[in-house]
Parts: sequence; structure tokens; C-alpha cells
Amino acid sequence: MNLVDKDLKYIWHPASQMKDYEDLKPIVIEKGEGLYIYDIDGNRYLDAISSWWCNLFGHSNKRINSAIMNQINKIEHVIFANFSNIPAIELSERLVRITPDRLEKVFFADNGSSAVEVALKMSFHYHQQIGKEKKKRFVGLSDAYHGETLGALSVGDLDRYSKVYKPLMIDTLRVEGPDCYRCPYKKHRDECNSECFEHMDKTLRENHEDISAVIIEPIIQGAAGMKIYSPIYLKKLRVLCDKYDINIIADEIAVGYGRTGKMFACEHAGISPDIMCLSKGLTAGYLPMSVVMTSNKLYNAFYGDYNDGKAFLHSHTYSGNALGCAVALEVLKMFEEDNVIEMINKKALLLNKIVKEELSDNPWIGEIRSIGLINAIELVKDKKNKDPFPHEERIGYEIYKIGLKKGIVLRPIGNVLYFNPPYIIEEDEMREMVRLCKESIKEKINHS
Repeated sequence: MNLVDKDLKYIWHPASQMKDYEDLKPIVIEKGEGLYIYDIDGNRYLDAISSWWCNLFGHSNKRINSAIMNQINKIEHVIFANFSNIPAIELSERLVRITPDRLEKVFFADNGSSAVEVALKMSFHYHQQIGKEKKKRFVGLSDAYHGETLGALSVGDLDRYSKVYKPLMIDTLRVEGPDCYRCPYKKHRDECNSECFEHMDKTLRENHEDISAVIIEPIIQGAAGMKIYSPIYLKKLRVLCDKYDINIIADEIAVGYGRTGKMFACEHAGISPDIMCLSKGLTAGYLPMSVVMTSNKLYNAFYGDYNDGKAFLHSHTYSGNALGCAVALEVLKMFEEDNVIEMINKKALLLNKIVKEELSDNPWIGEIRSIGLINAIELVKDKKNKDPFPHEERIGYEIYKIGLKKGIVLRPIGNVLYFNPPYIIEEDEMREMVRLCKESIKEKINHS
């Protein structure tokens, strides 16, 4: 039995309808280098999506590899209750130094969904500790995605992930979120004052006594189709949440670590959340780890004698894993020493220019939206009226399959294709990436 057959016999893949694998067999990757991954048959693929947005500095990065090897010869993992390790301490110090002002404490978890669960529990429990027992509810945006554990699904809003589980989920207040491409206020982005915030404003004013936190993906809603919105929205949210003692949970799992051209997306608005979730780029795609950053104000509400019931007892086996922390620490050193944010913004201008030059005239492309090194391409049936393709046609998925044959990993979000490459990408690779995408769309158009 070959490796592909063994895979299909034993493995249940995530984010997949396994029946699709009858047509598109799993691609078994043997190695990676830089922007490229190589399968067991020697085929090469350009990783245009940073392997689910987490790979910052390319596959098999020598500097990160060395950091792992150095650490593994010291200590790989140690219980994190009553014990600590040097990389965890040094990483926490650096994170507190570079994150927005309110964030002064670091709580370790092991993936993005887990971090969201921690944040929700932390916010809820905080309000119970300070005598505001009515504050039990959460507010989330339409089309939001925050992970796939039950709490994370509850504050998200994508039915394809959550519909069947609704009997098990937390009752969340859902607010219509920004949609700049189909803005009902007919405002140009340069004139936008986040008029769409009126929906959030109304919800908070009417329900603030019951609300513990608003959870939000700052600046860009990823799984919604890379929907980018104005920083003014976050500014207004901060003002109102301060007024009503509502926590802001910033889910920076996908958008943090330079993806938007700032180290953290909240920086575009100049605001600090009360709680921030980080993962993905935290370890540059190497090891599963996440952190929840919070304020001393929240932390102090849990501080007391063990038997007074104040302790926050959430835990997991691999909390503060020394290998993960060593990688995350090296990642931050690379950002600092190599001026990575400046590099991202220079490359972002070039990539967006190439994307617009090559793809703007395509009849299926309704909008090209970009921020940092993220460039999203929304495919539409009717460009003038912005009419989407029917979901069942799976246009994006069909283009993705064509792209794989040409040597590029596009992995669309519905009918939104996007480029979210590792930061090490250079101009020749940008042009190759956009060319392969263009050819894949053209081939699908010709066959339709």
C-alpha cells in the first residue's frame, strides 16, 4: 500500500469533505525550502498562503532550525505549574514590551481556538470576580471566525463550521459587521467614518449591563473572505467599551505578527484591547502554541489565597512548552534584527502593484483588496452588480485544483482567492505566484 492509500485509510483530514479526496488525492509533502514545498513525487508547489497563514520566514528556515536544536539539547518541556523555563520568561518579557499598553501578562495555550476559549473564560470570570455577575454574554460580528472549539464557534458566525453544533453553543449577541465591498452607505474608503458601527453601537447601548466582552478580528476578517475594514471602527469600539466596562478581545491569531503591515493589526487604530489572542505567526508555523495577553487589571482580580476561589485554573499539558517558546523568541529576534515590518511594507507595495497590473481586467474579479502582504481577489459572476457565484459551483475550489497542477497552493476561502505568502518572498517569486494564479483563473473561465 502506497503512502496516499495509507493516508486515506487512516487519516481524517481537517477542513475537508473526505469524499472530495476521491477526486483530489492528498498530496504527501516530503520536504520544504523557502517558499516551496516538494511532494514525494518531486513536484514543487509555491506556498502562496504560508501554510494556513502561519509560515512567516519560509520552510526549513535555518535560523529557526538552529534555535530548535539549541533548545532541544537543554530542555524540551517541563510542567508549567510551579515551574518555568528560560525561553518562556524571555518570550513573555518581549511580548509585553512590544504589544499595546494594556497588555501586561502572558497566559500560554497551545493553538488559536484554545486561546479564544481562554480569553472568553477569562473575561467572564473577571466580571464574576468584581461583582458584575450579570455580565455573562459575548458580542461577535457577522461572518466572524474565531476557531472551532465550542466556545470559539459560539462567538464566530460561519454556519458551515457551526450550524450543527448550535444546541451546544453559548448564546451570543450577533452584530452586522463591516462589508466595505458591498457597503450599504455607498462610501468611498477614503471618506469612510465607519457608519456601519451603528449596529454595534445599538447593541452595546441596549445590552451593556449583560455584556462581558466583544470579540473581534482587528482590521481584517480572514475566513469571511479577507474582508478589510476601517480602523475607525476599532476606535469607536474602544470608546464605547471603556464607557460600559466591556472587554475587547482582539483575535490577532491570523492578523498579528506583521500580516497587515503592522506588528499587530490593532496598531492601525492606535488602540489596545483588554485581551489579545496570538498564535500562527507566533512560532512561524513551526510548533503549535498560542498566548493570551491581558492587563494587570484583569490579572489582579484573580489574585488571592488559593481557597478563596479566585484562581484561574485553566491549564493544559504543554503550556509554556520550552521548544515552542524558544522558536517564538527567535522569531521576535528576527523581526527586530532584520527590520521585518519595514521589509513587509516595501514588498507589499510591489506585490499589490503586480496583482493589480495582472488581474484587474479579469471579468471574474470583482475586487482586489490588500493590506500588508495580504492581497485578496473576490471572484464574482457579475462584476458590475457584484453578484457572487452560487456557492455550490465552488469556483474557487476548482481554480485551486487547477493551480495545484501548475505548482501553486492557493487554498481559497469560498470564492475568494488570496495571496498571503511568507515574508521572504522576492519579486521574481511574486510574479511567478501571480502568473500561476492568473493562468489558473483563465483556464477555469475557458472551460466554463
